[in-house]
Amino acid sequence: MPPSELMPIGVFARRSGLTPSALRFYADSGLLPPAEVDPASGYRYYGADQVARATALRRLREIAMPLATVEAVLDAGPGEASRLIDGHVAQVLGDAVAAQRKAVLIKSSLVTSSLAGAPGVPIAALKGPVLADAVEQILTATAREPGMPVLAGLHIEANRETVTLTATDRYRLSTRTLVPTEPSTAPWTATVDGDELRAAAPEIRRSPLVRIEATPHGIRLRMPDREDRHCRLLPDEFPDHRLVLASLPEATTRATLPKNRLLHALEEHPDGHITLLVTDRGVHVPTANPDPEHPDVLLPATVTGEPLLLSFSLTTLHPAVSTAIGPEVMLDLRGPDQPVTVRSADRGDLTTLAMPINPAHHAA
Repeated sequence: MPPSELMPIGVFARRSGLTPSALRFYADSGLLPPAEVDPASGYRYYGADQVARATALRRLREIAMPLATVEAVLDAGPGEASRLIDGHVAQVLGDAVAAQRKAVLIKSSLVTSSLAGAPGVPIAALKGPVLADAVEQILTATAREPGMPVLAGLHIEANRETVTLTATDRYRLSTRTLVPTEPSTAPWTATVDGDELRAAAPEIRRSPLVRIEATPHGIRLRMPDREDRHCRLLPDEFPDHRLVLASLPEATTRATLPKNRLLHALEEHPDGHITLLVTDRGVHVPTANPDPEHPDVLLPATVTGEPLLLSFSLTTLHPAVSTAIGPEVMLDLRGPDQPVTVRSADRGDLTTLAMPINPAHHAA
């Protein structure tokens, strides 16, 4: 290559976004050798046709890709390169999730150790499997909002007769009421870190009895023959869900139908938005362009009240239905712009409100 077409390492560094020291490292590793090296001075020169490879190398290293994988991507065709990049990203995400879970455990153990001698106020005693089920069901209604971290928490209200768990992401509101095996000594209300409760759920499930105690900054879960777990409290105020529940108008339409058939219809629906047409014939789940693979579905249902047409986001309606207890689900409907109550047809201790979407948005 004529010298006029070559760039010294400083110029090439500016063109590629790599530092001169990084270019020397990648040259020594064989990933990006210079086009020429002056035998007398040792100066390295690069060609314009190397800029694309250098830029790709920099971008791959910015996503923490190992050198061996970087080399494979740079030397592969587009299809294989995409597969390798996707595999690396999946590995990074998996490692991040594992690290997050371990961090929750570490924080919990540190807090537990620091509060080992701190007295706790007894709140309630509950059967472990029942509490674990309730925690996992209600936590499906949480959300991670940068401006409202409390939406990632589980709100607990305890009195002598009941323990009520509540969560909301502003589009759903799930609540379940449990009967403690032993009454609490005094009313208690707080919002607990959802991630830490989620991490503790497997241990809770394996414990026949779990005693919940309030500590200065969280709750302590005491389990026979197992290490205590501590979950932090969230300081922000939980949304006024009681006002939401109290202000609900009476249902104008009620539909009771098989839970699994409704779930199957939602899962097979080709769109992310779902329309339900509820009439005395049943619950109709239409598709925008029905075809043999995605036909309209008519679900048998016991319906009372007025016919009603509603639209939902799949991510709102599916979790509300899937967490319902029992083989049949009951929908209490109030109108196309009012929350729908989703609960078991025969067990009402788990209730979820699901907010419809504007049908005009769905059509758009």
